[in-house]
Order: sequence, then C-alpha cells, then structure tokens
Amino acid sequence: MPRLSGQQKRKKHYRPSGKKREGNAAKFITRTRAVHYLQLSLPMFRKLCILKGIFPRVPKKKVEGNHKTYYHMKDIMFLAHEPLLDKFRDIKAYDRKIKKAVAKKNKDLAIRLKSRRPNYQLDPLIRQRYPRFIDALRDLDDCLTMVNLFAALPATESTRLDVERIHNCRRLSHEWLAYVARTHSLRKTFISVKGIYYQAEIEGQKITWLTPHALQQVVPDDVDFNVLLTFLEFYETLLAFVNFRLYHSINVEYPPILDPFLEAEAADLFALYRFFSAGSRRTFGNSQIGGSEEQNEVRLLPASEPGALMHLVENASVDDKDDKETKECKSLFKNLKFFLGREVPKDSLLFIIPAFGGTVSWEGDGSPFGETDEGITHQIVDRPSQGHVYLSREYVQPQWIYDCVNARIILPTEAYMVGRVPPPHLSPFVDNEAEGYVPEYAETIKRLQSASRRRVLPVPGTDDGDLDDPQHLLAEGVIDRTQAQEASEKKQELIKLEKQYHDELNMELQGISYSESLLSKKAESSSIGAEEKLEDGLDAEEMAATDATSMSKVVMSRKKRKLYEAMQISKERKRSGVKLLKERKKKAEQSSAP
Repeated sequence: MPRLSGQQKRKKHYRPSGKKREGNAAKFITRTRAVHYLQLSLPMFRKLCILKGIFPRVPKKKVEGNHKTYYHMKDIMFLAHEPLLDKFRDIKAYDRKIKKAVAKKNKDLAIRLKSRRPNYQLDPLIRQRYPRFIDALRDLDDCLTMVNLFAALPATESTRLDVERIHNCRRLSHEWLAYVARTHSLRKTFISVKGIYYQAEIEGQKITWLTPHALQQVVPDDVDFNVLLTFLEFYETLLAFVNFRLYHSINVEYPPILDPFLEAEAADLFALYRFFSAGSRRTFGNSQIGGSEEQNEVRLLPASEPGALMHLVENASVDDKDDKETKECKSLFKNLKFFLGREVPKDSLLFIIPAFGGTVSWEGDGSPFGETDEGITHQIVDRPSQGHVYLSREYVQPQWIYDCVNARIILPTEAYMVGRVPPPHLSPFVDNEAEGYVPEYAETIKRLQSASRRRVLPVPGTDDGDLDDPQHLLAEGVIDRTQAQEASEKKQELIKLEKQYHDELNMELQGISYSESLLSKKAESSSIGAEEKLEDGLDAEEMAATDATSMSKVVMSRKKRKLYEAMQISKERKRSGVKLLKERKKKAEQSSAP
C-alpha cells in the first residue's frame, strides 16, 4: 500500500492560517478598515452612514479588541455600491479646484466654480429606506424633534446655520402642525422642563415629538453640529415627502403659496386662508382665484404663524369616516372662542385649540378678531392679575387648555383662574394604575369624566364589587337575611375557587409540575401550623407565600430564577417609588395646613 503524502493527510476542511477569514472576523470589520476600504475620510464616512441608515454593530466576540467600533461587512459592501459615494468624491475633487483657485488669487475663477458646484439629491434614499408610507410615519419621532429644535435655534457662524435653513425647518414644522390640527389627530400633550410633548395618531401610528419652549436658545460648544446637520439634511427631505403625501390625502395642494403683500404685513393667517380658498375653488371647478392674477407670481414664503397653515386646511375635504376618538377630539372645544394674551405660549395654543375644534385669536397683527370681540368665551392669561375684565368671558391659565385636552372634557375653571396656583399638571404618558400610585387630582378628573358621560362610580373607599355585596343589598332591603347568607357563602366559594385557579396558573407559568405544587401546598399547610410559634409576628398568609416562593425557586432553573429575582427587584423599586410619593404628598399636606 503506497504511503500517503503530507497534503493527503490533511483534513477535508483544512485552510491555512491567514489565507481566508471566517466567523466574526469575516462578518465584521472595524471602522478604520472600513474607511480605508471605501477610500473616504472619517467625516465623509460618518455622513454616508447617517444618510444610508448604517449603524455600528456589537459582535459576540470582538476580534481586534473591545476599544474599537465594528460594522457589518454586508453594510460596508452595501455602501461601496452607493451612487452617493461617487458624488461625494466628485464634490471633494471640485472643492479642491475651488481651493486651488483661491490660493492663486483667481477670484473670477473661484466665483465661477462656486456657482457651478455639483450637488446631490436625497430623494432616492427616502424611497429606498422607506418603501411604504407607513414605514416613514414610524420613523418620524426623531425627525420632528430635530426639525423643531433647529427651527428654534439662532443663526450663528459656530453652528453653520443660515437663516434660510431655519425658515425651512419652521415652515416644515408648521405644515405638519397644520395637517394634525385639520385632521384632529392630536391625542396627548404635556408641558415639561425640556419642552412640550405632543402625540398624534396618523393612519394607526402614534407619533410623539418634542417642541422646545419659545425662549432664547443657548448653543453649547461641546456639540458636534456636523453630525446634527447631517441628520437634519435627511430629516428635512423626509418630512417634506411626508407632508406632500398627507396634504394630497386631504385634497390640498403642496407646498402652500403665500401672498407677498399679506406676508409683508405679517398676516400669514389670511394669506394661507386665501390660498386655501383659491385651491378649494379650483377643486370644485371654479377657475377664479381671489386676489391674485398670476399664481406663478406668488412665491413660496415661510409661515411665521402656525395658525396660518391651520386655516389653510380648515375646510379641506376629509373623509367622514372618523373614529370615535377623532370625533371626540373634534368636538371638545366646539362653539368656544379663545383669545390669547401676549405672555402665553402662542405657537403651542394656536396648534392645540384648532386641533380640538376651537376658534382662536391673539393679540397682534394678522389676528382674525380683537380682544373686544363679544363672542370670546375664554381668555388665556398667564399673569398675576388682569386689569380690564370682561364679564362675558372666563379668564384662565394656559394649563387649563392642556389638562382639558388630556382629560377629553371641559374641566371646571375655578382652580385655573388668574392669580391662583393651578392643580398639578399630570402626564398623560404615565399609566397610574400600572405604577401603583394614582394622584388625587387624577381621581378627581376620573370622576368628572364619569359624570360627563353619565356613568355611576362607587363611593370613595369602595369598588364596583361593593354594589353587589350581599350585606349591602341586605341593608338596602333588596333581599332578606336567608338569601343574603346563601349569597355570601356562594361568593366566598367563588372567591376561593378563583384564587386557586390563579395560583395554579402562576405555578404553570413558572414551570412547576403538579407534584411540586402538592409539595408546596403541604409546605404551606405546615407553615400555617408553625406560625403560632414564631416570635416575629408574621401573618400566616405571608409565611405561606414565602415558603411557597422558596419551594418554587428551588425547582427553578438558573435562568428562570434570575428572571424571577429581577421581577421581584422591579416590583420592590416600584413599591419604594410609590412609598416616596406618598411621603412627599403627606409632607406637602402638612406644610400647607395652617
């Protein structure tokens, strides 16, 4: 038999070291290697990743160390075939020509080159990243927050922000608010230290965003605005696509066109209303456009008042197939007329009040009606005292509007009158029942809601089951004593069976078998007998529950036991938080007491 050579003795899947990588070494690549592979600078690579939606990955085993950033190799190959990559390289080469002309002091050539600088469009990226419109709506939270943030920032050289870009962000945000207000899609709002939170529901998707307060913004020095401006560049294009689709869904032309004369007079409200009126007449076949002879002569202008865009779509044709919540929001402020003072957050209230069916005006140029209008029902004031008072209207603080929106009812105005400390502003994004602590004012609002809907709530200190209690029915004379005793025994038996059923379900979820459950029951019975001998004074039920938990933890696997312990830690944190809130409430009541 001939002797086998060295190569024939090797394994079938033998591969010499260093020839080809496999595993995590082949699937992932560091950022430095990716930059060298794509032949890009680090800022350009970062910009391309932001625009394409490529983010770093965390492999299970970091081959080249824990201090490096890793990307998936498929993502890098995806970037290598991106048309934007060639465009970035062309722009980089063109900027080098401009820099060379400036260095040679050839101003004419430099100006001519700057005027013909190549540019790129992000429209293909939007269609690629969001093949469906619902996908774009799901990714709109950060987009709206970023656009509203830059709409409030000042134009400075350090941030590389120009006035046109700020106006564009402001225009896009107002167009979005106008659509939400017209379709009555706003659901929640909350004022916090960071700003004002809003939540709208559009096509079944809940979109939450944050708007900063109308204050002078301080630009920090430790923020990399290059990264933020890259995100803003993408988000501006995305929001423009979304606004275009939404406006066309209610048969309104996009983008809106303002009258230059009215814009110069700061009457954007009437300018947009005129544009809408002209658009609606064109929709119904009338070719006359009120006030303007040539539509092409009217230029696109940024709206300085969000109320202008709201009146643009006020009477637009929308399907009548509104759900119950939308109809409730549409009629909340119906037949109510509001007037805003100079000191209130005008932009926010001009958005919220029309979104819930109200009519609003403000003090200043371009307002639909003045302060002396006799039809005003509520005047929003945020000052210690009001000088001139009209007896035909109510003067309330701005918080009343937000609380009414979250409660979906018209709350009493006594607690929100001028000069008084308003009730606590409760967040609608917190589930009080799940947290285990229900504030006192939340219970008051709940009873007001039930009263407005003509529902009967139990007396404080009781629950719904007390209304069907046999002792309660006996005291009311509905049944006699014999029937009450029989009903009480049946009720106790049902409660016992229900408790046993829930205990068996909990044991089944924890993976405890039937034999183990019998052992836990025996342990529970024995613990009840030994309870009297304990010096700690623990209740029998608590001791039985502790023993049953200990027995069940013994038979659990390590993974289930760790999960169970984590759940207990979370419950303990929640209980401690509730305890802290109750202590704070008690101290506040003691300090406010005379």
